[in-house]
Amino acid sequence: MAQLILQAGKEKSLLRFHPWLFAGSVDELEGRARPGDTVDVATASGKVLARAAWSPSSQIRARVWSFDPDESIDHAFFKRRVAAAVARRASLPALREQQGVRLIHAESDGLPGVIADRYGDTVVIQLTSAGADKWRGAIVDSLHRVTGCARIYERSDSEVRGLEGLEPTSGWLLGDAPANEITIDENGVRMAVDVVSGHKTGFYLDQRDNRRLLGELARDKRVLNCFCYTAGFSLQALAGGATEVVSVDSSGPALVTAQRNLALNPQLAAERAIWHEADVFTDLRERRKAGEQFDIVVLDPPKFAPSAHHAERASRAYKDINLNGFRLLAPGGLLMTYSCSGGIGLELFQKIVAGAARDTGRTARIVQRLQGCADHPIDLAFPEGEYLKGLLVQVD
Repeated sequence: MAQLILQAGKEKSLLRFHPWLFAGSVDELEGRARPGDTVDVATASGKVLARAAWSPSSQIRARVWSFDPDESIDHAFFKRRVAAAVARRASLPALREQQGVRLIHAESDGLPGVIADRYGDTVVIQLTSAGADKWRGAIVDSLHRVTGCARIYERSDSEVRGLEGLEPTSGWLLGDAPANEITIDENGVRMAVDVVSGHKTGFYLDQRDNRRLLGELARDKRVLNCFCYTAGFSLQALAGGATEVVSVDSSGPALVTAQRNLALNPQLAAERAIWHEADVFTDLRERRKAGEQFDIVVLDPPKFAPSAHHAERASRAYKDINLNGFRLLAPGGLLMTYSCSGGIGLELFQKIVAGAARDTGRTARIVQRLQGCADHPIDLAFPEGEYLKGLLVQVD
């Protein structure tokens, strides 16, 4: 096995059990290793600390599989890790009855670059690192054996694969495409899941609890849902008794799916739903000029800052939408605002939202901090895993 030698003093993150090794911490690679191969990670003095997946094309040169230098990285390793991740979800009462659940959350489940989401009897995987890509067969077999799922679909089509020197790939790895559309029940609402063409693995499971919270807040309220995608927040608001829900997105196909989702739920008052295809930035300004007001405004935009390099430009975008979101709120109204950008930390995000409130001259208070669900855990040694952050803010 090849050995990755660290520069002197660069082992500190490893000793804190952080799973990433950046190019700047590497001295040399002794021996030969292909992308995705397992290498021993050693200090400058020669002490082996971990076993990791080698990725020469990435600035993250290696991702740690195990901090036990004697643990074999083989098929049995992946079966153990997959089984442990699934068992952790099964131990949490809030997740046991969910039809849509994240089973593996990459580094936070000890499987860097591996995402697995279950939608009923279908599991969708996303492999974003060289190591995960190399062990595709073991990961798929382990998921099938542990979950008993009928089919597994791969959605390894994200841009981050390019940083690993990997081509995008997708397709059915186990079983065939289902005869009928995949749907799940989430908090009493039916939702269609497009595992082939939808965002991420087909659905945004990380917002499940926050969508339920909106439903609890929406009774007798007028709600504006921006960047609505397939209307997860919108339908929960309708289920909660909102008097009107205005949903805005720039994607016509997403709105078509959103309306199809509404049709899956005949118990909801369809006449209270308004759909609008528009650029959200422009739409917010036009509604402000028209003097509209809402009791609740939801801002759940796409990723504006994939890395800290994009933070400045992203900050301006977040400031813009939150500024106009505050201006559209009626007295006592609530703003549910989110960022899924890894390059925007919670502290910076709160500063942006606070600046937007200040510029509107409104007094605002954080009622609740919002985050991902229990099936999206955050390893204490890996704070980068906390990509989704949100605030529930009330204005005077």
